[in-house]
Amino acid sequence: MTFNPDILLDEVLKEFECQTGTIHRTTADGAYLDLVSEVGVPEFLIDKISHIPFGKGIAGAAAARREPVELCNLQQDLGGVAKPDARQTGVSGSIAVPLISPTDGQVLGTLGIGKVTPYDFTDDEKQRLAAHARRLAENFMA
Repeated sequence: MTFNPDILLDEVLKEFECQTGTIHRTTADGAYLDLVSEVGVPEFLIDKISHIPFGKGIAGAAAARREPVELCNLQQDLGGVAKPDARQTGVSGSIAVPLISPTDGQVLGTLGIGKVTPYDFTDDEKQRLAAHARRLAENFMA
């Protein structure tokens, strides 16, 4: 059976009761993230999130830092990482986690989810999301 990132993203969104989600893959040069799958992102923002430099935005910051990046209320606080256009998603509570290669430790991409209400993800939720990120990273290798 072929791995389908769209199916995994749908499963994650249901599990965490989130309305938006993205999966990005690191480009061959390791400098950017390209959009692989998305749910709930307004059409007019797709172009802005299709090719993200490492270090920019929530996904880019998670990739550059190699750790989860979370914002409790994106509508009020961009946390120094999100761009003002991110508010146009209507998302408040969001988190992005890096996909780390199990073989060489490289950042393969990111997994991001968001809720339309302000939200702090619990440690348990962060651990569960990290488990999904590991599963996704293993399949990115295939």
